[in-house]
Amino acid sequence: MIKRRSRLFREDVLAPWITLAVIGVVWWLGARALSPATPDTPATTEAAAPVATVTDKAPASPNVVRPEPKPSAPEVSPPANRLPSVDHAANEALTPLSESPAREVSSAKTNADVETLLAQRPLIPVAGIEAKHLASTFEQARGGGSRVHEAMDILAPKGTPVFAVVEGKVAKLFTSAAGGLTIYQYDPTEKYCYYYAHLDRYAPGLVEGQQVSRGQVVGYVGVTGNAPPDTPHLHFAIFKLGADKKWWKGDPIDPFLVLR
Repeated sequence: MIKRRSRLFREDVLAPWITLAVIGVVWWLGARALSPATPDTPATTEAAAPVATVTDKAPASPNVVRPEPKPSAPEVSPPANRLPSVDHAANEALTPLSESPAREVSSAKTNADVETLLAQRPLIPVAGIEAKHLASTFEQARGGGSRVHEAMDILAPKGTPVFAVVEGKVAKLFTSAAGGLTIYQYDPTEKYCYYYAHLDRYAPGLVEGQQVSRGQVVGYVGVTGNAPPDTPHLHFAIFKLGADKKWWKGDPIDPFLVLR
């Protein structure tokens, strides 16, 4: 009876286990044949794993290829309506705003004209006035800012003699609402004109076309025209005549540069 039970134990109990063991060995052998060289890592896991990012903090492996650096974004030019800023502190010799190229050419011509006029040795046209008393008012605003003075005001008591600054011809004796009693006198070359305004009266016997000498009295300081009644002065201007030699117009020249 005992022998029969041992046999049954072996046949009924051990047989299934042996079968499972054989199946397991066969499965293991098959999986080993299909797996890569590294049996501990499944092939599907390695294929799905992301590529590690190389950073500057971690030492680079000799087998790791660093990615090419991305090109930097191209520089964008400023819009056409914007100008580059200027470091004024680093450039103290900046050209003033009024010194445009056209103005520079005009200034060069004016300098040449001033040299020509200085060679004529012009006098200060008001008796008792010295060069130290003169001031440039050439670019001062007049008419509420609507125009530029383009002349020199020489203050003196009413009735002070006014001289011809150089020899030349009296081109015109003229009375206007602005200038009052005026004289237009050409220089000897008749390329320049001297303008005397706000006169109280002319010198006796002065007529148009008359030749006058340097220092000759041609009139007297007054307040005629638009001059303030309590501020007698001579409005004195110089201008270069055009080719048509019209006595009332030309290119203005600062008298201060000629009389100083």
